[in-house]
Amino acid sequence: MQCYRASIHAEMTDSLVHVTSKAQFDDLLTSSRIVVADFYADWCAPCKQIAPLYASLAEQISRPGLLTFVKIDNDANQDLAQEYGITALPTFLLFRSGQVIHKVQGANPTELKAVIEKLASELESLAEGSGSGSGSGSGSGSGGIWKGAEIPRGYSDITDQVELRGCELLNADDDAGPVKVVFESSQPSALRQGASASKDWVQSGSDDQLLLFIPFQSTIKLHTLQITSFPPEGNSDVSRPGVVHLFINRTSNMDFGEAEDAEPTQAITLEPQDWNANGTANISLRFVKFQKTTTLTIFVQKGDGEAETVRIDRIKLIGEAGAKRDMGKLQKMDDEE
Repeated sequence: MQCYRASIHAEMTDSLVHVTSKAQFDDLLTSSRIVVADFYADWCAPCKQIAPLYASLAEQISRPGLLTFVKIDNDANQDLAQEYGITALPTFLLFRSGQVIHKVQGANPTELKAVIEKLASELESLAEGSGSGSGSGSGSGSGGIWKGAEIPRGYSDITDQVELRGCELLNADDDAGPVKVVFESSQPSALRQGASASKDWVQSGSDDQLLLFIPFQSTIKLHTLQITSFPPEGNSDVSRPGVVHLFINRTSNMDFGEAEDAEPTQAITLEPQDWNANGTANISLRFVKFQKTTTLTIFVQKGDGEAETVRIDRIKLIGEAGAKRDMGKLQKMDDEE
């Protein structure tokens, strides 16, 4: 173990860690708050094209124990490539607290730089949290990215792919927050101690139905839907979603009559035991039906129980973000010849 750690230290001289085993990578995921991993191959021309940018970003913003940049030779580490579903090179995976939160496929310098710089902008608050001594230990306070439930291995949080300007919520209570608040990455105010003036949830108005239209910035593969709901304690007039119908690839929002009559892509009935301690239901989708999703319509057909209204605090979308440009398929060099 001592020799292994010394080898990591030697590789860190150029701000990049060259991973040589699964054990080494697993250790890095636990020792660094954020890890950015570049899956590459020596024969891959796009990998070589983007390598200088990646090295430059690593040199500028890596922080020991907080933000670590690694390179993983795809051919030499097939166990890691299979575990994380690497199908194209280069692929960049971003991990927070050991979980994939974003994936960038292909030599797309604009997207890679934007995603990493967004992470860098959060470093100050993360550093404050990690240096605060005996904090809560949850790592999910009101700042930074909050997780209502675990993210399935091999997939990432792609909520940032939502085109917020195109979202529309029907039957919304004007006294609650705007639709964009449900996509916030921060911890819901209902989980924080003390009173909060922010209205970071949405709620239905005239009855217990909501109809939410969500367009995406690119075609996505949707694996899991996470819905967080915190009805006020002692208020029997507000409930969590009970029956939810999902529709994909509509060009605009439906009306309630159409949503009632149309065949959903997937229908979900949520029971009390489906909600965890964070008030989150982790809903596994029929992945094969959500492979090419450009829009998602969430129809809360009814709430849980006899309440008059229904409330949603957060929505997280888990899956794979679509590539913004054409990428060559992963193949060995001798296949090209």
